[in-house]
Amino acid sequence: MLLERGKASLLLIDMQERLLPAMADQAVVESRSLILLKAARALDIPVTVSEQYPKGLGHTVASLRAELGTAPVFEKLAFSCWRDAAIKVHLIRHHEQGRPLVIVAGVEAHVCVLQSCVDLANAGFGVFAAADAMSSRKQESAALALARMAQAGVSVVNTEMAVFELLGQAGTAEFKALSALVR
Repeated sequence: MLLERGKASLLLIDMQERLLPAMADQAVVESRSLILLKAARALDIPVTVSEQYPKGLGHTVASLRAELGTAPVFEKLAFSCWRDAAIKVHLIRHHEQGRPLVIVAGVEAHVCVLQSCVDLANAGFGVFAAADAMSSRKQESAALALARMAQAGVSVVNTEMAVFELLGQAGTAEFKALSALVR
């Protein structure tokens, strides 16, 4: 299955001020998440953001927060976004409005991201885990999470794959603007 812009949404999980700096390859994860966010905004793809216990872990990092626009930000305590009632209702609404595909980025890959991806896949969403836009404190944990996601039917992609699938073709102003981001 390929991503289609009219059927997709983006879920950014827990990219927070006191959490993201502890992750392996933090700068890459942040820059790739920013590309996905900019692509979503340019292509009118809805964005949903979660924050795990922001009182203790802070809010979404400034670079991403600056690009969110009116995207809803949900505070949560459950590790899986699907197990948070408000986020679940929000994502179901996307599905009912013809957006059954979810691109997922965030941290930690082996906890909140893994549980969210598996739960979403089990609920009937097409889930695309952007491997270069997620991480854990240890790279081994992230690698195990990606393997488990793939076993659970989640499509493991990278940012460039996601952006070009969403674009669908070259020769447009959108292609020119977004392809420059992934080079």
